Amino acid sequence: MITLVENNIMGLIGAFVGIAILIGISTQILGNSVSDCSALAGYDSTTPASSTGWAGQCEDNNTQTQQAFSLLVIVLIVVAAVVILTVVKLL
Repeated sequence: MITLVENNIMGLIGAFVGIAILIGISTQILGNSVSDCSALAGYDSTTPASSTGWAGQCEDNNTQTQQAFSLLVIVLIVVAAVVILTVVKLL
């Protein structure tokens, strides 16, 4: 019984560490991958979110990239909460 619980905790801790490493590496690789949309036709320098055409699509892609990173951080928080609750349950 204890071996099963220990394996479960190790799996959760492994998931936590894996997601943390994924976030760290992807931030280094993709952190600066947002595109400079200012050179594209349709770019609105006063309000970049109001850009049209290719520049508008470029701004949308940048926003989606930032939201994907936010989602990864939320997943990491959820996994950490599950690990903590599992450990507390054992006490």
